[in-house]
Amino acid sequence: MKVSFLALCAIAGLCRAQGPGVSVSGAPAPRLAAFDELVTGLLGRYQVPGAALAVAKDGRLVLAHGYGLADRDQKQPVQPDSLFRVASISKPVTSVAVLSLVERGKLRLDDRAFGILNLGEPSDDRVRRVTIRQLLLHAGGWDRDKGFDPMFIPFKAAEAAGAKPPASCEAVIRYMLTQPLQFDPGSATSYSNFGYCVLGRVIEKVSGQSYEEYVRSAVLAPIGITRMRIGHTRAEERAPDEVRYYDFPGAPLARSVFPSERERVPRPYGGFYIEAMDSHGGWIASAIDLVRFLVHADGTVKPALLKPETVSQMIARPAARLVTEPGTWYGLGWQVRKAGQDANWWHIGSLDGTTTLMVRTFQGMYWALLLNGSPKQQDKLFDAMDEGLWKAAGSIKEWPQRDLFDRFR
Repeated sequence: MKVSFLALCAIAGLCRAQGPGVSVSGAPAPRLAAFDELVTGLLGRYQVPGAALAVAKDGRLVLAHGYGLADRDQKQPVQPDSLFRVASISKPVTSVAVLSLVERGKLRLDDRAFGILNLGEPSDDRVRRVTIRQLLLHAGGWDRDKGFDPMFIPFKAAEAAGAKPPASCEAVIRYMLTQPLQFDPGSATSYSNFGYCVLGRVIEKVSGQSYEEYVRSAVLAPIGITRMRIGHTRAEERAPDEVRYYDFPGAPLARSVFPSERERVPRPYGGFYIEAMDSHGGWIASAIDLVRFLVHADGTVKPALLKPETVSQMIARPAARLVTEPGTWYGLGWQVRKAGQDANWWHIGSLDGTTTLMVRTFQGMYWALLLNGSPKQQDKLFDAMDEGLWKAAGSIKEWPQRDLFDRFR
């Protein structure tokens, strides 16, 4: 017998009186109920334990809900401000950090990245030409479909670099300096986690701080985000208020990235080394943090993270050879789709145990939906998340005038 997620919640006594979501604002307003129906339906359909959703309109946070379970064993519900691994949503954060250094005159987009780093001589001379702009555009020359993704081979990269596993960011880069590019820098685009790993090291070299320290102090703190941080691989090193992560039922175990751990482990807790993924996939954040980031990133709420001319450059359409789908492109750290005189920007994130989506719309709507699971049909889940959120937002005839941002600091 199939039992709905809401029924399961009621049986387990996990839902509070206000309905399916743990909400900061009491019972969710009926006009926003479509969002609750969507998320609870997704959790049930895709067998994901929990989620958090934050929605803003015209710079005001109007919804902040937690759904389902942050920890199955402890029967702990997700809170509106629970922390989640955000995976590749880290890339827009890194982009804004890079562009902040450009605005401060410490970096230029056409500077050559490996000349700044000076970590060794590349075996492929084309690596010397890779620019900051090309890295942001995923146009540095690495194609993981024709080669491999070095961020997920921590033993091999460490051994090749003569370092202790799991491989650090620097060890991965030294290893990749011995590998060939798959295409000339700037001639094509191919999604590259490694390119954003390099950008994190550029930020460190130019700022004189660790990547995390620079982003937290120069980007996040000025807009009131204090709880975002780089995550940790091991479950016992979770941050306060961080959820647990769950692979799909029956998922195979993995070899731990830590040599001292002989037993195979769940992939979310040792199948990859998240500390070395900092600038391309390592952040943990609440859905509220991400929506706050969005409303300051486009300048709707002050202080703006970037100057208007920098924002325009960040989302500008790149050269035709770097556009693979008409009307949609990858800008400097964001997926972009033109909409009239404006544009929608977004990014998704995916790791074992993590499924995330962050969207800024041209109609002044913003949302972030974070899940602590990764089903087998994750692509279908992403489609359902995206389509469902647009549909739910489109059903709202009158948005609340409240602003919940001040309740979360």
